[in-house]
Amino acid sequence: MTTMNFAPNTTAVAARATQLSKVYGQGETQVVALDNVTVDFVQGQFTAIMGPSGSGKSTLMHCVAGLDTFSAGSVRIGETELGSLKDKQLTQLRRDKIGFIFQAFNLLPTLTALENITLPMDIAGRKADKQWLDKVIEMVGLSGRLSHRPTQLSGGQQQRVAVARALASKPEIIFGDEPTGNLDSRSGAEVLGFLRNSVRELGQTVVMVTHDPVAASYADRVIFLADGRIVDEIHRPTADGVLDRMKAFDAKGRTS
Repeated sequence: MTTMNFAPNTTAVAARATQLSKVYGQGETQVVALDNVTVDFVQGQFTAIMGPSGSGKSTLMHCVAGLDTFSAGSVRIGETELGSLKDKQLTQLRRDKIGFIFQAFNLLPTLTALENITLPMDIAGRKADKQWLDKVIEMVGLSGRLSHRPTQLSGGQQQRVAVARALASKPEIIFGDEPTGNLDSRSGAEVLGFLRNSVRELGQTVVMVTHDPVAASYADRVIFLADGRIVDEIHRPTADGVLDRMKAFDAKGRTS
């Protein structure tokens, strides 16, 4: 079998997976979720990961983000090899170098918006960079909502808090798992715009799993998974272009 390599020739890599495999179960119940995947996520770039249900897209993101173990291969965040880390070191790496945005906003209801934004740094015993924090809060449009608790905010505003929380600690890379999945189209577009601006204006690196061609069109490139392997990618995607590519995969799946 020929392995497709989608690793760009560049040294400015925020995260890298090399010959990454993830297998669940054994024998007849064995499921190969990732099959020898090699991919780079370049610094200062917004990458979307797409594919049909069960293609391995969330598994890939969770393994690269250090949220899940892998069966073979290697993952690096910057120069750090995840497979060599103990649990405590992995927790520290996730806290210090990675930002997360999930479909469920994961805000603490007893804390204000500002307290939720600074919580990871408070837990780590680090002081927020006031100038950076102010810039992030202004970018996501939360300046007038910082004293509000999550129940006093709309879904879109809560996800803005989650975006600000992910950005506030200046992580090397941000991972988003269907970050607009619980939002209406207008709120989703706002959140995607903030992520796009964080790449363009703040030099952030963003990796997002999505099933939505419109969401994917905000990215610099889209990689497509099928049956645990990367099968294609698009640079400077449009929603129509992504949709056409997905339809082609669906048609191939029905005829194979």
